[in-house]
Amino acid sequence: MNTAELAELAQQLRVDSVRAAAAANSGHPTSSMSAADLMAVLVAHHFRYDFDRPAHPGNDRFVLSKGHASPLLYAVYKAAGAIDDAELLTFRTRGSRLEGHPTPRRLPWVETATGSLGQGLPVGVGIALAGKKLDRVGYRVWVLCGDSELAEGSVWEAAEHAAYEHLDNLTAIVDVNRLGQRGPTRHGHDLHAYARRFEAFGWHTVEVDGHDVDAIERAYGEAESTIGRPTVILARTLKGKGVASVQDREGLHGKPLPDPEEAIAELGGPRSLRVHVQQPPTARMLHAVNGGGVLELPRWDKGDEGKSGKGVATRDAFGQALVALGTARGDVVALDGEVGDSTKAELFAKEHPERYFECYIAEQQMVATAVGLAARGWVPYATTFAAFLTRAYDFVRMASISGAGINLVGSHAGVSIGQDGPSQMGLEDLAMMRAVHGSTVLYPCDANQTARLVTQMAGLDGVRYLRTSRGESPVIYGADEEFPIGGSKVLRSSDRDRLTIVAAGVTVHEALAAADALAEHDIAVRVVDLYSVKPVDRVTLRRAAEDTGCLLTVEDHHEEGGLGDAVLDAFLDGRPVPRLVRLAVRTMPGSASPAEQLHAAGIDAESIAAAGRLLVEEAVVR
Repeated sequence: MNTAELAELAQQLRVDSVRAAAAANSGHPTSSMSAADLMAVLVAHHFRYDFDRPAHPGNDRFVLSKGHASPLLYAVYKAAGAIDDAELLTFRTRGSRLEGHPTPRRLPWVETATGSLGQGLPVGVGIALAGKKLDRVGYRVWVLCGDSELAEGSVWEAAEHAAYEHLDNLTAIVDVNRLGQRGPTRHGHDLHAYARRFEAFGWHTVEVDGHDVDAIERAYGEAESTIGRPTVILARTLKGKGVASVQDREGLHGKPLPDPEEAIAELGGPRSLRVHVQQPPTARMLHAVNGGGVLELPRWDKGDEGKSGKGVATRDAFGQALVALGTARGDVVALDGEVGDSTKAELFAKEHPERYFECYIAEQQMVATAVGLAARGWVPYATTFAAFLTRAYDFVRMASISGAGINLVGSHAGVSIGQDGPSQMGLEDLAMMRAVHGSTVLYPCDANQTARLVTQMAGLDGVRYLRTSRGESPVIYGADEEFPIGGSKVLRSSDRDRLTIVAAGVTVHEALAAADALAEHDIAVRVVDLYSVKPVDRVTLRRAAEDTGCLLTVEDHHEEGGLGDAVLDAFLDGRPVPRLVRLAVRTMPGSASPAEQLHAAGIDAESIAAAGRLLVEEAVVR
């Protein structure tokens, strides 16, 4: 297309953005209109993509970080022939693929869900990493950002990581239209302010008039020819460009135009231009998605005391199992937040360094990178302390909306970590991960169980979370034991049971010790290892309630949203709810030994036994 044709295409994108928002009587047309020239030049001359084969390994990848500008994206899809005009006008209606903010669950051409600002560039970094370090295919990643979202810290985590990894296959396009939702942005139209920041992180920067298609053309060419570092194109634009009544005016964010028919006429009326998007070059993926190696998991004998004489930490078992899985499957990758010596992800780094990514203490970028890698077909395991995953929770939430298959592993969970104190203790993580739509939440108690669950996670859908422990624990299961997702293990049972203790992770061992103590008082109790916290084993729990009449849950976690609530969920189908008593961490811990922490929280064997005796009315109250 020549200059005039590009300008006409941009006007068509503006008109269709206005039309879509008018049909829905909602949306963000003015935010779409500002970036129309940027998108017209990109899709007509630089973006290489086969819309009939969105999984083509050579396709360039586009991420609309400013997801509210979805009318513009859908207008591009129409211009490329991917959707028709009738579908364009279903925007934001029930059942339409064209949601208010785009998601890959609905549209095969969308890489990741956006709309929570500050996420597109971090995920784009992950996709670019896959292209440069793993796929080794020459596709480029283009990310369209808004200027408002540059206030998000996650953007600068992404900026630093992209420069550190020399991602010259990544181009960020910033639509600097000056206006946010409630008024002017922090830096307005000061392109130099943004340029100084990106340059400080090591990016190549280009400042351009975002409505000059020839200047945009040159800027994209400069980005494609830049070697060794990512490029950001800072484009000065006007919100609502082309319609005098809304152009560069405050108070119109997120609203259809007041008089769409007049605006469409002012923009020159509807058009039906088709853009012929360049096809990607022939390419092939260099990794085998299904691997093909033999899986040889580490094995421990029952009663294995480990090097310490106290057993084997589940975090150690995780690290060894991940190495074995990575050896068997070439699509498994690992990421860590600069605590790999603690999470034991460093074991994977030593064996498979080409598939290991150090994300440093940037948990948002770590999870975003995992989402980007998953979008390209890789199976990521991202690890850090359980407590620190709270920083990245919005990325976890958005990963679920994307339908991304990512594995998250939180170590150093609960008060049982000991002297480090509450800032390091994951006490909210089970509740946090259980609340994620479609998530799987696992909490193993011994080494063999951990190894088995690590491998099963790779074949699951959605967000998968594994909670590991710092301290050593006895090996109570054989190496060939199976642990189905959604299952549990009954470790103590008799026809005389008067109480069921439900535990997971470190509290399983405390529950077993408590059961032994209660047996000395002729109180038989059932012990259930609820390693699958979500989905929960309803059948076993309901049978235990029927047989024993009372359930006692014990968890190294706050009482809200954790194991106790997971157990309660098994009885919310209308049947009578059994007597349920919960032991959990209800106070703010300080520094103390692991044993002291468990006792102070009331979740050690002595506390469990005391609670059990009270529940069966065997305790003597003085």
